[in-house]
Amino acid sequence: MSVDIKEIFDLFATEGTYLKGEPFGSGHIHDTFRVETAEEDKDDYILQRLNNKIFKNIPGLQHNIERVTVHLREKLSAISGSDIKRECLQLIPAKDGNSWITDKSGSYWRMYIFISNHRSYNIVDTSDKAFEGGKAIGRFQAMLADLPGDPLYETIPFFHDIEKRLETFNRIIKDNPAGRVQKVSDEIGFVMKRAEDMKIILKLGREGKIPVRITHNDTKFNNILLDENDKALCVIDLDTVMPGYVHYDFGDAIRTAANIAAEDEKELSKVKMDINLFEAYARGYLSETRDTLNAVEKDYLAFAPRLITYTIALRFLTDYIDGDHYFKIHHPQHNLQRARAQFRLVESMEEQYGEMRRIIDRLI
Repeated sequence: MSVDIKEIFDLFATEGTYLKGEPFGSGHIHDTFRVETAEEDKDDYILQRLNNKIFKNIPGLQHNIERVTVHLREKLSAISGSDIKRECLQLIPAKDGNSWITDKSGSYWRMYIFISNHRSYNIVDTSDKAFEGGKAIGRFQAMLADLPGDPLYETIPFFHDIEKRLETFNRIIKDNPAGRVQKVSDEIGFVMKRAEDMKIILKLGREGKIPVRITHNDTKFNNILLDENDKALCVIDLDTVMPGYVHYDFGDAIRTAANIAAEDEKELSKVKMDINLFEAYARGYLSETRDTLNAVEKDYLAFAPRLITYTIALRFLTDYIDGDHYFKIHHPQHNLQRARAQFRLVESMEEQYGEMRRIIDRLI
């Protein structure tokens, strides 16, 4: 679907003159564009066409982001030397006062100030970067611990709920809508073998042993921006900021920060969790959260990467069996390739689980 980026740009209360807009980033869900302005002293912008098939309530989603970003800016304003425009996403209001617009075709759009001189990484190649990523997510959680008001809206219900994900998986297997079940018997066996063990975080929550907190819920490493010196700068992609358990954020971060291969690596022998990157990330994360997490939360941090890597693998495999309706794919086997890479990463974590636990015990 073609779109006139300048026409959308003109619906927002921006500064500067539109120069050009081009696709930006590698996100799976939204269509993202970087808009450059003609004036050197004016901000550039990030413009996004939102996927309202996945996010059913765009006003609710945007209200969450408004609350979170306002609170973060208030926190940052109290810290001497903060660069608020670069350390926190800032929504640009539409000219009608909302934080989004609806175009003639019914598509939803939003706009942020583009964060200048940032770096983002899909693969983490140094312990220093891993430490900074852990620090960024830990700080993000700590700053939102006292967000006032009602609980945030649940933008994707049951997003990390492994019991619901397994129920969906079993239903899709039974329905076999794309005729692919017979091609993935080994992968289905991998899922079933570990299914009961993966429910422990939900059980601990129901028993009241771990609290529900405000969590990001999508902490892959490229959702953390570092500055030009590779120091923690800003956490982005706030669509799934909502109530959750800290293990979801820690687990997904390790899944991406400590994996030495790409998320969709085809050559499975290359997929491995780097224990040194795990330790560096955990050290950064706990430097910000050590005093706020309870003992049970800390005790299960080492398990969290196994849970979330398993969960995302399950989601990739479910989407493949279902006919590829959720994640953007670049070839017909892409979701299966992603699932296999993530299952291999689970195995690597299982092989190193004893050392992961010892590292967390030392850090707390």
